Amino acid sequence: MTFTEHLGELRTRLIRCLMGLAVGGALSFWQIDRIVAFLTAPVPQLYVMKPAEAFMIYVKIALWSGAILASPLLAWEFWAFLVPAFTKREKRALLLFVPSSVLLFLAGLAFSYGLILPQGLFFLRSFSSGAVQPLWSLEAYLDFVVLMVLPVGLFFNLPLVLLLLAKMDLVTSERLKKARRYVIVLAFVVAAIITPTTDMISQTLLAIPLILLYEISLVLIRVLLKR
Repeated sequence: MTFTEHLGELRTRLIRCLMGLAVGGALSFWQIDRIVAFLTAPVPQLYVMKPAEAFMIYVKIALWSGAILASPLLAWEFWAFLVPAFTKREKRALLLFVPSSVLLFLAGLAFSYGLILPQGLFFLRSFSSGAVQPLWSLEAYLDFVVLMVLPVGLFFNLPLVLLLLAKMDLVTSERLKKARRYVIVLAFVVAAIITPTTDMISQTLLAIPLILLYEISLVLIRVLLKR
């Protein structure tokens, strides 16, 4: 394909992604009350500070939820755009990459929402007692949820990223094995940066899965790619 043809294909795939986001956002807004109830379940009471704040937050939630619903399409369009650069054998392997990336992303979201988020909220609520009572706004709380949940979903795709780098001969299992001690330290640093709280429990709950995903990546590169 020529450069112009690549640009044309990129435009087509971007349009499909936008259409998928629009459909996902519309479906999410249709069920917005249930989505908000699910997201706000860990806290007893939230408040809105401005007249139009609730509506704008609902639109934001619908967009985020729509992106999650459209994630299979987004992942497919991304990988499909890279298909011309792969051989036939690699294209068959690509068919596993798309569902795997979506499943890992969703698993990361579920893991963070189910374990890391409650621990972070518990840590923050521990500072509210007696004369100091929490008065959290809906917007601030949902921003906190996004910061706690979304990056974890992205980082759960680490094995696929490392497999792709190994396929491109940029890394090997032996090279990654030698870097293990630095990766362990880096995992805790990344966990400390990602989690908005300062408690070690939340950071450890995130760092340990990152380290395990790194170790799984080593095994996959050694077994599947023989590198």
